[in-house]
Amino acid sequence: MKRILVLFLVMLGSYHAFAQIDTTSYPKERQEIRELMRHRKPDVPIDCNDFIAVGPKGDISFSHQQWQGVQTKEKVVFKSVRPIPGHEFIRIYEGKMAVVNFLANVQLVVDGHDVNLKVRRLEVYHKMAGGWCRVAGQGTEVDEKLFPIKTN
Repeated sequence: MKRILVLFLVMLGSYHAFAQIDTTSYPKERQEIRELMRHRKPDVPIDCNDFIAVGPKGDISFSHQQWQGVQTKEKVVFKSVRPIPGHEFIRIYEGKMAVVNFLANVQLVVDGHDVNLKVRRLEVYHKMAGGWCRVAGQGTEVDEKLFPIKTN
């Protein structure tokens, strides 16, 4: 019985070691994503052709152009999206896919009125021959009165 228990524990431990995917390595790719996020320019496209965005009202856009159309219809103009250092979590999968969760200060104009908010973003990137492009994104406004932001 003792042998069976030891064998079971060894098998369970080895399964756990092989079942996990290493998402915290890839320092070069991680830095490329950070640079893309922090030094993004409004006139430089970062979205893949099959980009999907979910807007604040739950609407889905199936291209960058469709996403811009929704912004125009809702009279939204993004002035800046600045990631807050220390609130970026980047997971790289096999050096070709990245899942990024970050907190950002967002400045925008809605129907002629300046709006400043904090937004928790979730974005997915794919590395192609020409570099990284974003395939999906969604943001959620952070209500700091209900959920104060803690510094890591």
